[in-house]
Amino acid sequence: MFSAIRRIFSTPDLRRKLGFTLFMVVLFRLGSFIPAPFVNYINVQACLAGSAGTNGIYELVNLFSGGALLQLSIFALGIMPYITASIITQLLRVVIPRFETLHKEGQAGQAKMTQYTRYITLGLGILQSTTLVTVARSGQLFGSSSGIPECSQLITNDAWYGILLMVITMTAGTGLIMWFGELITERGIGNGMSLLIFSSIAAGFPTSLWSIQRSEGFNVFIIVIAIGVVIMGAVVFVEQSQRRIPVQYAKRVVGTRTYGGSSTYIPIKVNMAGVVPVIFASSLLYLPALIAQFNQPAAGQVPPDWVLWISANLANGNQPLYIALFFLLIVGFTYFYVAITFNPVEVADNMKQYGGFIPGIRAGRPTAEYLDYVLSRVTLPGSLYLGVVALIPLIALALIGANQNFPFGGTSILIIVGVGLETVKQIDAQLQQRHYEGLLQ
Repeated sequence: MFSAIRRIFSTPDLRRKLGFTLFMVVLFRLGSFIPAPFVNYINVQACLAGSAGTNGIYELVNLFSGGALLQLSIFALGIMPYITASIITQLLRVVIPRFETLHKEGQAGQAKMTQYTRYITLGLGILQSTTLVTVARSGQLFGSSSGIPECSQLITNDAWYGILLMVITMTAGTGLIMWFGELITERGIGNGMSLLIFSSIAAGFPTSLWSIQRSEGFNVFIIVIAIGVVIMGAVVFVEQSQRRIPVQYAKRVVGTRTYGGSSTYIPIKVNMAGVVPVIFASSLLYLPALIAQFNQPAAGQVPPDWVLWISANLANGNQPLYIALFFLLIVGFTYFYVAITFNPVEVADNMKQYGGFIPGIRAGRPTAEYLDYVLSRVTLPGSLYLGVVALIPLIALALIGANQNFPFGGTSILIIVGVGLETVKQIDAQLQQRHYEGLLQ
């Protein structure tokens, strides 16, 4: 292992790529602490110190931004607008035939799709930054129950030009993050956007663990670490698990050459949807709480019954109804997303076009039906696995009082493990090209 690491840093090209990746990640993390214009930094820090756990509806965005959202920094929106834009672009393939045509056009079509994703990202950046500034002005960013006077004085200039400058700055920060990610993908190691998310989540691990140690003691801290190691091992096992469907290619004679005759397989992963269903479910469950927060009455007045019901059942992750809906939404969105990203009919047509067939299954429609049969049954344990992992932070919230960014569960552990495995594989592949030995033995 140590010899493999030494080979990484002794290879000039690989060393340069790793250095560039680390430099861009450092710039990204630095921008997460630079406050946006007209933000009262002292008041923001006072609210962060005194209202831990009251900002539940912003936990997901704050997690993906590495804590930059609640600090109202220039990178406050983080990578979330780009993630949302990418998901929207994928969903539009089902609705708009033009997007599906671009997807099948190869590299030129993918470049066009990437350009559309950038435009949607900037549009979402404007929308989300406007919402964030509006919530900060109203004093509701840290929740109405924070009880800290400084939380209602986060912005020093309420004039229209001050608000406009804040929106432009945060939107520009989103565009800069998107550029950082593309530069890492082009000149560094791994997928740039995934690595930026990885760094944002990993940056919150020490704080989350230390807060558990301070509140629950050293014994609980050790138990949490041990449970975390077990969870990470289980997540790695499931993420690497796949059902391999064998495929045979018939021999074809073209002129004097013979093509085909080889055997391969179609890998169907247990978790084909990744972390997207968890993001979908979390975002959908945040909407009622967000609507209720904007409909809070003035001081001294009683909120409407529907606002009280949402606050009692859907605002906190330790409520039974919230947990049940969260689990069911994850299972449903897993089937929905897998159905969009993996088309059995298209795969069967491509196999038939190149002379491929599954042993014992006729080409064409029977192959598509067989793939759909296998996919639906492999997706079931995958969706249950996603639901259980996503509920770990909520269980920790109920048992030891940890916040919903509990490090060993939910979106955090799925992204940490997934991006880590993919990056190690890419480093291993580049080492094998140069030394015939990889990082993984």
